[in-house]
Amino acid sequence: MPELAGRVADRFEQSVRENEERSLSPLAVRSYDGGGRLHEEAECRLRTPFQRDRDRILHSKPFRRLKGKTQVFIDPAGDHYRTRMTHTLETTGIARGVARALRLNEDLVEAIGLGHDMGHPPFGHAGEEALDAALREQFGLGFRHNEQSLRIAEQLNLKAEVRDGILTHTGEREPATLEGKIIRIVDRVAYINHDIDDAVRFGILRPEDLPQAEVALLGVDGGARIDRLVHDLVESSERAGDIVQSDEIGGSMLALRRFMFDRVYLGPHARGEHDRARRTVRRIVDALVARGDQPEAIVTFVSGMTDRFALEYAEKLD
Repeated sequence: MPELAGRVADRFEQSVRENEERSLSPLAVRSYDGGGRLHEEAECRLRTPFQRDRDRILHSKPFRRLKGKTQVFIDPAGDHYRTRMTHTLETTGIARGVARALRLNEDLVEAIGLGHDMGHPPFGHAGEEALDAALREQFGLGFRHNEQSLRIAEQLNLKAEVRDGILTHTGEREPATLEGKIIRIVDRVAYINHDIDDAVRFGILRPEDLPQAEVALLGVDGGARIDRLVHDLVESSERAGDIVQSDEIGGSMLALRRFMFDRVYLGPHARGEHDRARRTVRRIVDALVARGDQPEAIVTFVSGMTDRFALEYAEKLD
């Protein structure tokens, strides 16, 4: 067996290269080409560089902590609300399906998808806004979770294409690869529809409250809407040679997103959640500043907190 394993390892990279030339689109990133790592290291002989990055993310502490960070509702009671981890897994699963249909590099898509929210602070959208405000007040510095996710990716010494996709999954910069562009769009596809499910479960939305024109076009439930959005994304992208949505379907998705910001993310219920997040984060940051901690250390510590740990930590400061 050791001899057989050796022969497999000796042939692995060449086999992957040959298979990718046969099966991947000319537009796909090849696993052994492209950018490198920030620090040189010997590559694994039985995994591609992107597979290794995927595993490095999965085994990291920032990834494990995602299970304790919520999407919309702060530390909710109940077992079925989304967390950053379930959102990450759902996004990655959808994105891999898109990549496979378009013959793009699934391993690269998976690594970006698993790592894109590693730097997200506790308390969802409210927590990110609260940490950004506290840092601006104390140091004149801002906070964006994608930038913190990039810092973690750099610490993990991930490949350049993975780092780029993680940084550009949100914000003004466009991803450098089609695989990164898939995550950028699918991230929204996933969180909009899954946050609708959670808002209905929580009782702050009813299905009939949703904008009916968009529901009629995209589907009456989350599964149907995701299916419609994915099919449109694949067909539109295949025609364009890029990762795009049709104007009609993409416009409807953005309309749903605006609705969610008005009614859920920034709605009456969210104001209470935002106040709670703001008080908690501000109390923690103020205490760390008083202790003499430097901004980078504060960002790393606070953004790494789970909801429950942040609440308990702040309570102990009283």
